[in-house]
Parts: sequence; C-alpha cells; structure tokens
Amino acid sequence: WAPFLASLPGLPSLFSGSADLGAAALPPWPSLPLPLWPLSPGTSLLQEVVYLVSQGADPDEIGLMNIDEQLPVLEYPQPGLDIIKELTSPRLIKSHLPYRFLPSDLHNGDSKVIYMARNPKDLVVSYYQFHRSLRTMSYRGTFQEFCRRFMNDKLGYGSWFEHVQEFWEHRMDANVLFLKYEDMHRDLVTMVEQLARFLGVSCDKAQLESLSEHCHQLVDQCCNAEALPVGRGRVGLWKDIFTVSMNEKFDLVYKQKMGKCNLTFDFYL
Repeated sequence: WAPFLASLPGLPSLFSGSADLGAAALPPWPSLPLPLWPLSPGTSLLQEVVYLVSQGADPDEIGLMNIDEQLPVLEYPQPGLDIIKELTSPRLIKSHLPYRFLPSDLHNGDSKVIYMARNPKDLVVSYYQFHRSLRTMSYRGTFQEFCRRFMNDKLGYGSWFEHVQEFWEHRMDANVLFLKYEDMHRDLVTMVEQLARFLGVSCDKAQLESLSEHCHQLVDQCCNAEALPVGRGRVGLWKDIFTVSMNEKFDLVYKQKMGKCNLTFDFYL
C-alpha cells in the first residue's frame, strides 16, 4: 500500500487488519532498523552511509547496486516479513513506522535503531516534490494545500510531530541513535564517528578519514541539484518556496505541537 500514502488521511487506516506487525518480534539475530518519517533524500542518504560504514563498501560499488534490495522496508508487502526474517545477521532494515509500531524486540533493546530527523520545513518541501514526481501518487495540488495537510497531520504515516517526538523520547536508550539530517551537512566526520561507534565498527584514524571521504562523496551525489528536483537534499530548501504568511503559520503550528519538546532543528546552515 506504500504508493497510496498521499491519499491516506492518517495513521490508523494504515494498520487496520495488520496490528500484528508491531508485536511480531524478529528472530533474535542482530537487526538494525533505520526509522525515518516519510520518503526523502535523507532516507536514501542515511541508508547508503550506514551500509558503507557497516559493510566497508565503496561508494562506486553502492552506486552500481540496488541499495533498496540491501535494506528492505519492514512494513512494505515486498519482500515481506517472512523474507526479512530469513536475512543473515547483521540485518539492515528500513522503516517509516512510529516507534510504537516497531517490532517488540526493538523496544526490548535486542536490536539497534538509527533514527534520522530533518527540519520539518525542508522535509515538507522535499516530500511535496517527491509526491509530484511519482506517477503512482500523482499529487497535483498546490504546495500550500500540501503543507496545510502536513500541519494538520493528514498525510500518510500520520503526524510528523508525534513521530519525531516519540523517537526523541527514546534518544537516551542504549540501542537508539538519534541523528539530525542537518548535522550530516555540518559535521559529517563526527556523524561517521558516531555511526562507527554505535555499530561497533573498529577503525583507526586513517580508516575513519577514508570512510568520511567516501561518505562525503555520497552526500555530494545525493544533494546534486541535477540528480534531484530543485536540490531536494539541500538544507534551507524551504526558503525558496515558503511565503511570509506560510512561514508564520508554520511557526505557530510548530510551536503549538512541539512546545513541550526540547528537540531543536537548524532550518538553515
């Protein structure tokens, strides 16, 4: 049902008849889910960087493979849970599900979770462009209408505000690494160090520098304006499309829904 996310009013309808997904624990082999909200350049970029760090792969090698086959999506019908359960350890798995719907072994700390959050203004612009680019979604409304749906929690996967706050509340869990998309652009070396440490990857200074250089190549490829419409991977993308009134309205909604949360974002670098 993934291609129809844009037309779904909210989260509950996504799980009707499939409540077992959140409770179904995966076998006790190490798994590494990468939860993100909806699809965005951050999804592609994080999965490639994590694959590179964990597998010691080369950026050119990643460019030749179908990375999505290496990191299946937990909730998608293909390849499905039965296939995911048979993957050899360590498994790399993506998901856009809220924390509460992830398999129970994640809640119990039996698997590691890397969560990446992006500032919501850039995210909603990127998500809008993503919807516009796919025939299966065929969104033809205005950005103002799309942004209004985002602020009112009327897009697939439900509320971004609830989604990100759920994972933020678990940021101190030993098996959770909470990352911000903007930090990948500001200080990629530090993020690579965090990932290597979290994944238990041992590397000396020279290896770390090599990994960081390879990751820089991936970031440059992902954020190339020729590869993505209007440079969807840029930080500060929202400034090109938000009007003054839209920005004021967004800031008001953001304050209302995130007011009690101490999570902060950089909206430009």
